[in-house]
Amino acid sequence: MHAQEIDFNDIRTTLQALYAIYDNCNSLHTNAYDEAITTPTEESVRRAMAIQLIINRELGLAKNENPLQGAFVIEELTDLVEEAVLLEFDRITERGGVLGAMETMYQRGKIQEESLYYETLKHTGEFPIIGVNTFLSSKGSPTVMPKEVIRATEEEKEYQIKMLQDLHVRNADRTKELLRNLQVSAIRNENMFDTMMEAAKYCSLGQITSSLFEVGGQYRRNM
Repeated sequence: MHAQEIDFNDIRTTLQALYAIYDNCNSLHTNAYDEAITTPTEESVRRAMAIQLIINRELGLAKNENPLQGAFVIEELTDLVEEAVLLEFDRITERGGVLGAMETMYQRGKIQEESLYYETLKHTGEFPIIGVNTFLSSKGSPTVMPKEVIRATEEEKEYQIKMLQDLHVRNADRTKELLRNLQVSAIRNENMFDTMMEAAKYCSLGQITSSLFEVGGQYRRNM
């Protein structure tokens, strides 16, 4: 999904859905076109769902099992994907399996590396994206924030801020002890669920997050 020319995202999603359905995927999510800039609207979700409905119910080719089987290019791409997947499985196994790799944040690092690589190609123009880095509109294809995605009024925003401030004041006498208990659970590597559930009754998400940052640190990617 890209924030520029967001209407084009539906075209990208349609083609991605075709790839998945042609390959007999058993679970598919089609992104709403405005997810690049906000949470989806009812209208954009309906369009995203329509992509799947039209492919599955209107497009005859999708009613055939693996319609592209036997095509050389598909076989070649399948072999390349399979080889890459198996290599990745080997790398995870070398790190002690999924849990072992998670301890060294291998999966997270890999995702971020691929994202950085993709963004580099996007910004240099080596990977052309219509409406984002090539075939721009006369206005330069700026990121446009439609009015319908800005749902909260200033009054609603101020109300939420006041609610948070009132929560801090109202529970000031309990917050310190609850957050301390949460930090102790984290330091001792205990099951934090009970202490976190109790803290959530009186503390804000920001308070809980900040208290855990104090004892566990905050992840920052090294560039």
